[in-house]
Amino acid sequence: MELYENLTRLLEDAAQRDRSVRFIDGESDESTLSFADLRERALALLGALQARGMRAGDELVVFSRSNESFVVAFWAAILGGIVPVPVAVGISDEHRLKLFRILTQLERGTLFTELGLLERLLEFADQRELHDVRERLEQRSALMSDVKPDAHGEVHEARGDDLAFIQYSSGSTSDPKGVCLSHDNLCANIRAIVERTGWNEHDRSLSWMPLTHDMGLIGFHLSVMAAGMDHAVMDTNLFVRRPLLWMSKASELRATQLCSPNFGYKHFLKLFERKGLPEGTDLSSIRLVMNGAEPISWDLCEAFMDALAPYGLKRNSMYPVYGLAEATVGVSLGVPGEPYSRIVADRHRLSIGDTYEPADADSANALSFLRVGNAIRDCEIRIADDQDSVLADGHIGHIQLRGASVTREIYGDPEATSSLFTADGWLRTGDCGLFSDEQLVITGRQKDLIIINGQNYYPHDLEEIAANVEGLDLGKLAIAGATPSGADTEELLVFVLYRQDLDSFAGLAQRLRDHLGEHTGLAVDRVIPVARIPKTTSGKIQRAHLLRDYLAGEYAEVLGELEGADEEVGADSDPLVAELEAITREFSKERVVGPDDNLFEVGLSSLTLTEIVLAIDERYPGKLDISDLFDVPTLRELAEFLRQKS
Repeated sequence: MELYENLTRLLEDAAQRDRSVRFIDGESDESTLSFADLRERALALLGALQARGMRAGDELVVFSRSNESFVVAFWAAILGGIVPVPVAVGISDEHRLKLFRILTQLERGTLFTELGLLERLLEFADQRELHDVRERLEQRSALMSDVKPDAHGEVHEARGDDLAFIQYSSGSTSDPKGVCLSHDNLCANIRAIVERTGWNEHDRSLSWMPLTHDMGLIGFHLSVMAAGMDHAVMDTNLFVRRPLLWMSKASELRATQLCSPNFGYKHFLKLFERKGLPEGTDLSSIRLVMNGAEPISWDLCEAFMDALAPYGLKRNSMYPVYGLAEATVGVSLGVPGEPYSRIVADRHRLSIGDTYEPADADSANALSFLRVGNAIRDCEIRIADDQDSVLADGHIGHIQLRGASVTREIYGDPEATSSLFTADGWLRTGDCGLFSDEQLVITGRQKDLIIINGQNYYPHDLEEIAANVEGLDLGKLAIAGATPSGADTEELLVFVLYRQDLDSFAGLAQRLRDHLGEHTGLAVDRVIPVARIPKTTSGKIQRAHLLRDYLAGEYAEVLGELEGADEEVGADSDPLVAELEAITREFSKERVVGPDDNLFEVGLSSLTLTEIVLAIDERYPGKLDISDLFDVPTLRELAEFLRQKS
């Protein structure tokens, strides 16, 4: 494949082809934009931005619910040498605070957004008395509705080492880190991905991944465009609400390329097991189902492929991959068409420097890890010990990279940039692994990073939020993520220093779940009382010790007592309310939701709320939409709503 000089050349080449991008916002709500029309609209928007005074090197924070608006704005910025900064639109306080931190970091940043979103941001800034942020929003914002397309803007001819865009880490509640990607970084990675996957103009891709995520934007927009294929972008919220539509659209469009992180497969299967797919669904056209962005579960891959085999999905289409934002997106990919495979290791032999020790798959100490291929073109991978010395194959160590796709810096943060690299110039990924049969295997993360639904969260930031709950304080709690044996996705655990009776602990645990849910949008899986929070001599929390005890079953007895206390709560006297309580309990994990609790205030994630609504819809078809919850947010009100619909 051709190595483009810059992204502008990529779009110009694509505009010469009879190909398009389709935006799927509903089952029958779609729009199609040819690459040629995309370029025309981007040039017109660029003219309007330049008329407002924006110039090459300025930053444009693209903050929109519309994938079509996002894509046009992204390319308008690229064509003008303006630096796009994709930021996801979230629902929690931390999403808004993250946006504010990004705007504060940027030297010449302009927020490009919709009126409703800007109004909510201004209101939130007022509530938090963030006067400097409000002033910045008022002075450095441009509404999409106000920026009318103008005459074609002036295209900026970017050099390969020019900054193309800034990729902020997804989900982080810390001071966000902006990974700077040059045109050279992107073009090299795009070529390597297309060559390794064998993508071509006869392929068709379908992705529901957010365009603010590296896999969604670089993997399934820029790279598939470079390959010359038609591609479809499904709204992420639509997938969350109606996961089965993903495969229905894949069948309808005869898609050959799909992608999802772990949680997407699990979310799909939950509803699939209840409803199945429409008769006539044909998935035989699918060549690759890319699986990445978070730790990959062998059991979940098996369940997904087994479930969809009757619809024609070929087993060798599952395609585990590895990548990270600091290396643009792709790092290691397998050979298309080869069956995915795993190693089974002893969980007690996974320390840095250990030799991989095989274990029986049925052993209590067994952990399965998938092979994720080998380094793509223009990328090198090494496994190193704590002193950055290279380890032999079969030894577990730190995964380090170098190559054309690796970022040169973290935006405006020399210290973070310096800490990214070893003394001899290799990128520290923060992940650990080994080589097995010449393929990379990811065994864990060096850092304490927690990955939930494909998004990254930092424990110390979540702990600062949780410490605001009455009765808690920093140093008296620890937050970590764990994937127990047999589980498909990571659990969010909160360990709390507590030495009183469990009856009073239940109330504290509920307040903590409520608070984290309100401020982060995350659902806590378990709140665990512990007698001590282990720390190093310098005062750093040793989360690994707590996780080791949890995975070893040390807290099983106390958790059983807490669950028993929850089960003693009686069902409501209203049969329909009791039924709704039972449905909610299936998805709300340890969180007990009462009949008069507001569903938006009890620490349930948007994904969990969607799963509850889908389950209710199965019992009472066509009577409830997730938007109805805003009007009837308690189970008692919801029961009355369903009666009126009958």
